[in-house]
Amino acid sequence: MDLIWWIVIIVAVIVLWVIFAYNNFIKLVNRAKEAWSDIDVQLKRRYDLIPQLINTVQGYVKHEREVLESVTEARTRAMNNEVKGGTGEIAQSENMLSGALKSLFAVAENYPDLKANENFIELQKELSDTENKIQASRRFYNGNVKNLNIAIESFPYNLIAGMFNFEKREFFELEEEGAREPVEVKF
Repeated sequence: MDLIWWIVIIVAVIVLWVIFAYNNFIKLVNRAKEAWSDIDVQLKRRYDLIPQLINTVQGYVKHEREVLESVTEARTRAMNNEVKGGTGEIAQSENMLSGALKSLFAVAENYPDLKANENFIELQKELSDTENKIQASRRFYNGNVKNLNIAIESFPYNLIAGMFNFEKREFFELEEEGAREPVEVKF
């Protein structure tokens, strides 16, 4: 009789541990989803600000059509990838959009009247604030993905992850061209 109780206790402990581990994975997956939702909100805000910025700039820089078209094209590509792309594709299209926006602001530097325009200044501030929020959301998402991926790879949780088909997620990384190259300083 004692052996049966020990077996029942051991089985009960294992079942409780499996339930605990499963619930922990559910919590980690939902945190990663929530974090992705935060990124999504900020990207949508960015997409909404860009047409306003372009309209403000268009009146001043009529002959800079190529820059404006590249920003519009990059925005469209990023929005399309957000709907149907994976994390890597979204990050790549966001890199292209960031580069196009930098070109737009570089062009704006050549137009003192534009730089002084109240609408342009406000939109530039809002876009800068949005970029900061995207960066913070990305860090929050990547932290949650890191925790999920560690749990999926760690023993004995990897047994539960495999049993219930929990999968690792990709980090959301925006890599700007030249960001890894050394900065040249001239005196």
